[in-house]
Amino acid sequence: MSQQDSHFRLRDIALPAFAPSVVNAVGLGAVTPVLALHARDLGASVGQAALVVAVLGLGSLLGSLPAGALVARIGERRALILAGLVDAVTMAVAALAPTLGVLAAAVLVSGSAWSVFLLARQGFLIVVAPVHLRARAMSTLGGSHRIGGFVGPVLGGVLIGATGHVSSVFWLAAVMALLAALVVRLSPDLTAGVERSRGADEPAPGRVLTVIWRHRRTLASVGSAVVVISGARALRITLLPLWAESIGISAATTSLVFGLAAFLEILLFYPAGWVMDRFGRRVVAVTVVLLIGAGVLLLPLSSGVTAFTALALLMAVGNGLGSGIVMTLGADTAPARDRAQYLGGFRLAGDIGGSGTPLLLSGLTFLAPLAVACTVAGTVCLLGAAWVAHRVGRIDRHRRAASG
Repeated sequence: MSQQDSHFRLRDIALPAFAPSVVNAVGLGAVTPVLALHARDLGASVGQAALVVAVLGLGSLLGSLPAGALVARIGERRALILAGLVDAVTMAVAALAPTLGVLAAAVLVSGSAWSVFLLARQGFLIVVAPVHLRARAMSTLGGSHRIGGFVGPVLGGVLIGATGHVSSVFWLAAVMALLAALVVRLSPDLTAGVERSRGADEPAPGRVLTVIWRHRRTLASVGSAVVVISGARALRITLLPLWAESIGISAATTSLVFGLAAFLEILLFYPAGWVMDRFGRRVVAVTVVLLIGAGVLLLPLSSGVTAFTALALLMAVGNGLGSGIVMTLGADTAPARDRAQYLGGFRLAGDIGGSGTPLLLSGLTFLAPLAVACTVAGTVCLLGAAWVAHRVGRIDRHRRAASG
């Protein structure tokens, strides 16, 4: 560890590293709960409104690989500013959308812009944060998203109450995206030295698919664990509201439970990073999958608010402790050359788990009762914890060997 690294403090990079993420996440957090309502205002059926919500995740999925190519070509800082500007435009279009098709198109592009923003932010932290604090840096980045996701719905609710229009929330998101781009533009460029050091001797950025093929074994190994982790996280988001509705818990109560869970996750993001830096990535990765899997498996046994809340908080502990785990694993395995393209492929694995799980659950609920779907999903999740332990354990061993 160099003397410079030993004096490094995360708060020294709080403004350029984390402030834009909090601001941007406020906008996303405000829009997400009302996106279906806005679609319904445009005449969408319930199924069509759900599809519009799914398009946001689809945009992130489709944007993963192009995001890696873009960041590699123009750099993290420019990519962040561009993503903020594009997201602002798409949110303005969504606010003014005259038809459901225009809204869906705007949401699709917004999801891709968010993918660029996340990937560029991750690459920025890989450059500026020393290795011994990497997990804490990534978990704090994940925590900044959680803070924005907690504050956003509150601001959105206040704005709707004041204006009476759901579309006003999209204007809030547009302003937040512009503000995030402005914060990046005005903050110190901590990666400038690295960019200059690459110089003219640095080879041209590799093609995304070429980079992915070159690192296919690592991506298949660690990426498969990431699919399990991301899939487990998607379980709670999908199943908790459905189970609450099935046992007669009101929407207002469900929202309150989700708010409590979100607050608990905010409290856990920094301890999660400390545990990863101190004891390794495996202990956190396995805990995430085990706690969420156990909560989902026990969900059919809950028949009232108290038991439902307890299980929601149990899963929140798992999700909160997993703050930044996927980004940390990506940072640990990313090559120095063509890093952004690799991270694009790595992010794709997470998006596959996060987007594919709700689709699989949807098909399962068509074939079996919700309680059976919970039992099957929880069991698969618990079995997946063993695979995560095996794959992430290899990363921890390599890290210990590299550090001597």
